[in-house]
Amino acid sequence: MAHFDKLTSRVVPLLVDDIDTDQIIPARYLKVTSKDGLGPALFADWRAPGKPGAILDTDDAKGCAILLAGHNFGCGSSREHAPWALFGYGFRAVVASSFADIFKGNALKNSVLPVQVDAATLAKLHAVRAADPSLSITIDLASQKLVAPGVEASFPVDAFAKTCLLQGVDELGYLLSHLKEIEAHEQRP
Repeated sequence: MAHFDKLTSRVVPLLVDDIDTDQIIPARYLKVTSKDGLGPALFADWRAPGKPGAILDTDDAKGCAILLAGHNFGCGSSREHAPWALFGYGFRAVVASSFADIFKGNALKNSVLPVQVDAATLAKLHAVRAADPSLSITIDLASQKLVAPGVEASFPVDAFAKTCLLQGVDELGYLLSHLKEIEAHEQRP
């Protein structure tokens, strides 16, 4: 898992509610079992001119690591390929007013931080981004704070997932980091 502590990046706005995982990564891309190569397929069916995902192909989106979404991001099926595609594109965080639980868990296990803010904060972030396309947001995982010009918000995150992201380890890596303690426990009578 990729390490995550503090991220400052410009944002890609995608103010669409109820984005399901089939929109994030269409089913025809689910034949792979590797995380590699899914970034270009992110929002594949939405990337035609005039569709919401077309913004991903603009110069404004290049190098952005934060996706600024709407409400109920990642709903639908439980495909783990969705966070794989987000990470493969270069996103390290998605900011939304709510996330589907399964997507949230899959994202956290795949180095993509779901940052949940209230609806008013999300609306303000979208307004600030509309006024300034070069808007940068800072997300500090350790303090669980999001900061942008005129906006500061806290966000929740599962404590164990936070620990894993801060250490840059997955669940197995976390367990292996405690191998000496585990072996000592197993040796006790």
